Amino acid sequence: MSDRPETPAKAIGDAEELQHDQTIGPVDLTRWTTPPGRALAGSTEKASRKVGSRGTLILILMVGGVIAIALSFIGSRIYDSVTESDGVAGFDRPILDFMITLRNPPLDSIVTAYTNIAGPIGMPILAVAAILILSLRRRSWTPAILIAAAGIGSLAMTIAGKDIIGRVRPPLSDAVAPYEFSPSFPSGHTLNAVVIAGVVAYLLLLRRSTRRGRVLTITVAALFALTIGISRVFLGHHWFTDVLAAWVLGAAWLSLIITAHRLYITVRARRVTSSTVGR
Repeated sequence: MSDRPETPAKAIGDAEELQHDQTIGPVDLTRWTTPPGRALAGSTEKASRKVGSRGTLILILMVGGVIAIALSFIGSRIYDSVTESDGVAGFDRPILDFMITLRNPPLDSIVTAYTNIAGPIGMPILAVAAILILSLRRRSWTPAILIAAAGIGSLAMTIAGKDIIGRVRPPLSDAVAPYEFSPSFPSGHTLNAVVIAGVVAYLLLLRRSTRRGRVLTITVAALFALTIGISRVFLGHHWFTDVLAAWVLGAAWLSLIITAHRLYITVRARRVTSSTVGR
């Protein structure tokens, strides 16, 4: 199945994708320097001949989602082993105790409002807004696909981790209201912050022409993911290791999403090159 004929708006959007999205600064995203990378790009190119380049992107993201859920399962098993020997989890109580010493009513209210940005209401609103703005401005479905995949994968990893471990949150006596009662591992707010902010930052980086703009974009996204995680511990809604696991799992899922997009743009660039050479 080949890609469908393009409408004028879609054709413009696709042309802009090839023009602007192949590089981030001096880095060529379509250049694969390792043998595994070249093999993966070659296999993706073959698959695109049957399902189209965008169909291949969706297929890769689906496979990546399975891998991400598997990583969540493996991560939960490793976490379980670590906590049994009181390894990293040995930091949980001291860190929470330190956070409690920093609290006061005004700061608690500010942090609560801030952490809600990455919650089950705030984050979907931000994700939908980013989808609409980026997709409409770029005349492309690619931002919608990537951001939606990021959110769905994050939700699936959170559900999988919570169901497997079923870890109890910090005591309510150590938490700031409103309280939360779902399992604690991993921190869903933190996982959402990493993957949604990360994929939006990545999409913005593709169109940033200056180094200063790229550095600022990365810094804002990283600080958002970092501070959301810290806010969860500050409020006593999660243990530190819940947040640490979410940072790691979120980074892994984000890497898979970026790799999927790189493969997609590589295939499209090679198609244009081959069609130009064949004329």
